Amino acid sequence: MNKKTIRDVDLKGKRVLVRVDFNVPLEGERVTDDTRVRAALPTLQAILDGGASRLILMSHLGRPKGERNMKFSLGPVASVLADLLGREVRFAPDCVGPEAESAADALPEGGVLLLENTRFHPEETENDAGFAAQLARLGDVYVDDAFGSAHRAHASTEAVAQLLPAVAGLLMEKEIEYLDNALADPARPFVAILGGAKVSGKIQVIESLLGKADKLLIGGGMANTFFKAQGLAMGDSLVEDDVLDIARRTLEQAGDKLVLPVESVIADAFSAEANRQTVSIPDGGVPDGWQVMDVGPKTIERYREELVGAKLVVWNGPVGVFEMEPFAKGTTALAELVADLTDQGATTIIGGGDSAAAVRVAGLAERMSHISTGGGASLEMLEGKTLPGLAALNDR
Repeated sequence: MNKKTIRDVDLKGKRVLVRVDFNVPLEGERVTDDTRVRAALPTLQAILDGGASRLILMSHLGRPKGERNMKFSLGPVASVLADLLGREVRFAPDCVGPEAESAADALPEGGVLLLENTRFHPEETENDAGFAAQLARLGDVYVDDAFGSAHRAHASTEAVAQLLPAVAGLLMEKEIEYLDNALADPARPFVAILGGAKVSGKIQVIESLLGKADKLLIGGGMANTFFKAQGLAMGDSLVEDDVLDIARRTLEQAGDKLVLPVESVIADAFSAEANRQTVSIPDGGVPDGWQVMDVGPKTIERYREELVGAKLVVWNGPVGVFEMEPFAKGTTALAELVADLTDQGATTIIGGGDSAAAVRVAGLAERMSHISTGGGASLEMLEGKTLPGLAALNDR
């Protein structure tokens, strides 16, 4: 990575403004998953150990649509962070303006302040220069550690980096090293796995990976569109009819490099209590009134055959409706295959989002080389795109 990191700048005595990704799930005022907060800890501790005079943190949470909606307040995150850091974390009721500035000025030496949700202001998502200037007044150095937001050209990720010395945090550095370096010169065999609901959001990813990977395993709802493109009946399954022509062209170009499920679990309703059966879609499609919910055991066995000996595996998207226990078996079995490869010395990268959640639910997170904190950002990197939040940082 040719961008400066916190290792390349002197932080002693500086006010350090850090863009973190604290976009965590909440139930009321309770944080139900602190994974993203924990992921920021190495950077925050390193900045404090480096002698920063004040540590000021900003993040978005959810989609409050530019309005002050307290359902999306970062207040509950401050207490979680305080427990994890083992020190007081103050909370500012706004991210810009007099309240934010006075809260930052009132911090003691080595103090930590979490600002309120940046998306309470419409200027954040508009990448407004004036709003970014207000943020920049809070710090002497800007650190971007929010990989999950690096694909957004927003005021707190892109515009503010033009106004202060701007460097990457340790999490951002780790994400780029895994995703960028692995794909620039992949170890082989390189097997990519794509799941999730839709083909449309991943067309460019598929095209990019077909040019780099030795095999591309497809699962989840997106496989349905490829099956229909082959002329198979798909019953009530989710299918994107508007991209069938693209799916056909992709199948023609990919040849045997693209691997579809050979067996699927179907159900007569989108429900954990639905009746279900296992069918071979290539041999007859899906009956009317039924829909694909998971990959079947024979598909997992096919995946196993394709993964044997793999040196690099990149996986984005579950291969079934893993939120429902009866239809989580395929994704869990696939996670176990990938974890076994890690044990055998392969590099295994989980591309954030639902696939990351599925790996954690399966209890296999510790057996993956890297789990990305950014689903959308990791997808854009897989497409070969430049992330605005990364591009804005100072070059080495």
